[in-house]
Amino acid sequence: MPWEYSDKTKELFSDAVQGKEGTHLGEITNPDGIGNHGSITCGDALSFTFRVERNPDPLKDVIVEARYLTFGCTSAIASSEALCRILESKRYTPIEALTITNKDIVDFVGGLPEQKIHCSVMGAEALQAAVFDWAKKRKVDLTALGIDIHEQEQQEGRIVCNCFALTEPYIRRKIRELNLRTIPEIIGSIKAGGACTICQNKQGGLQDILDEIWGIEKIGQTINHSLPTPNNNLPAQNQSPNHTLQSTTQNNIANNSPFKFFKQIERLLEDKIRPVLRQDGGDLELIDIKDKTVYVELKGACAGCIGASQTIKLLVENLLKENIDTEIRVIQV
Repeated sequence: MPWEYSDKTKELFSDAVQGKEGTHLGEITNPDGIGNHGSITCGDALSFTFRVERNPDPLKDVIVEARYLTFGCTSAIASSEALCRILESKRYTPIEALTITNKDIVDFVGGLPEQKIHCSVMGAEALQAAVFDWAKKRKVDLTALGIDIHEQEQQEGRIVCNCFALTEPYIRRKIRELNLRTIPEIIGSIKAGGACTICQNKQGGLQDILDEIWGIEKIGQTINHSLPTPNNNLPAQNQSPNHTLQSTTQNNIANNSPFKFFKQIERLLEDKIRPVLRQDGGDLELIDIKDKTVYVELKGACAGCIGASQTIKLLVENLLKENIDTEIRVIQV
C-alpha cells in the first residue's frame, strides 16, 4: 500500500519531477563540490552538487546554487529538494552547511514515515561528501578545523551489509549518531539489513554490533551462528552483491538454453529487484520473455508512480544487462 506522506513532501516531489521554476533536480557543470550516497543497484541513490561564490579566504566561500540527481521514491526526491532549499535559504559557507542534519530535512518536508528516514540520512551524507570534495579542491584542512567527514568509511572496514555495501565503521557511526536501538530502526534510517536480511543476525552482524555498542548482555543465551541463512543462494559476505550472480551468468545467452535464461532472470528479479521495490510498497511481476525482451508489470505503489519508467530502465533493465546479457530490453505492460 502507498506510504502516507505529508502535503509538503508531496508538493516538493511533484514540483521537482515537473521541473517547476525554483526546483533543483539536475546537476551543476564543473561543481565546486560533488558528493554521492546510496546504491542505484539496491535502491535509492543521490548525486549532489553545489557551486560557491568564491572568496580569497576559502572559509568564506558561500554556497549559492545546489542541485541533485536522485534515483528513488517520493521521499528520496522530496528530501533532496528540501536539502537544496535549506541551503539556498541562507548564505551557508560549506563548513556551516555541515550543521544541517537529517532531522532538519525531515522537519522541512513535514515529517517522514519511520521506514523512510533513510532518505533524509542519504541527503545529509551526500552533503558531507560534497563538502569534503570542496575542501580538497580549495585546499582546506578539515582535520585542522576539528572536522571528520569519515571519507574512508565506505572504502575501508569490513562490509556488514552486502546488499547496500555498508561497512562496519559507517554502521557504527550512524547507530551512535541517530541513537538506533533496534534492527528495524537501522533499516528505516540507513537501509542496512533491509534487503536479503542475512546481515541482521549472523555473527558480526547488525544485532551483534547493537549489543556491543549499547552494552547489552546475552544472559543464558548461546547464539548458533552456524544456522543456515534464509536463502543459501544469496551472495556470501566476502563477495560483492553481484558476485554470485555474475559468476553463474557470465556465459552469453547463446550458450544457455531458453529455460536457463528464464531461470536466471527469474532468480535475479526475486533476489535483487523485488526486495527493493517492496521496501517502497511496490512489487513487480514477470509476465513473459521473448528472445531478449523481458515483459514485466509493476504492482502496488510502483504501478502508478510517476517514476515508473526510471524504475524499469535504471533498476530492472540495468541489473539484467549487467548480470545476464547486455542486449536485454525490459518493457512494462
